Order: sequence, then C-alpha cells, then structure tokens
Amino acid sequence: MNTSNKRKMAVALAYQSGDAAPKVVASGRGLIAQAIIERAKEHGVFVHESEELVGMLMQVELDQHIPPQLYLAVAELLAWLYRLERGEIPAIPHTKPILSTLESK
Repeated sequence: MNTSNKRKMAVALAYQSGDAAPKVVASGRGLIAQAIIERAKEHGVFVHESEELVGMLMQVELDQHIPPQLYLAVAELLAWLYRLERGEIPAIPHTKPILSTLESK
C-alpha cells in the first residue's frame, strides 16, 4: 500500500443492514493510518491493501456513505471477504481495471 516516499493511508468502512451503502467510519494518514490498521488487526478485521481504492475512499467525508462510483469495487471486495470468512480461498479480486475505469470518469 505504501512506498518509502509515501505516507501510509487507511480507511475503515462499516456497513449495517438497512444502510444505503457502506460508510467511512475512520480515515487517516501516517500514524493515524497505522493506528487504524493495528486496531483492525487487533479485532480480527481483515485488512485489504489497495492504494488506488484507499486513495478514492480518502476523498469521502467521515460518516458519509461511499459514492455510487465505488459501489462495484467495494462490493467485489466485500464478496471476496464473505467467501474468505466462509473458509474458501479465492483469488484476490481484480480491482485495478475497475478502479482505473472509475478514475477516468
């Protein structure tokens, strides 16, 4: 997610039944990003690294739903996590082409 000359970024999403879309519940750079990642791991939350997706999610305000343009990318990630939690071992979702398409809009 990070190269030595870039600051680490992290975004935490939450989705509850009845919500229109997942919400950004935490985001930050540097030490705050590191704390978000550490807390997620402490609570058994899977941490997926996608610099492109995180970069787009960093533009969403705290406690706001993700925009419709990110629904497909986030849905693919959530579907992969669901399969992972069920004990299946699927390939990592191919989000790069989707994200590239979104960036060009």
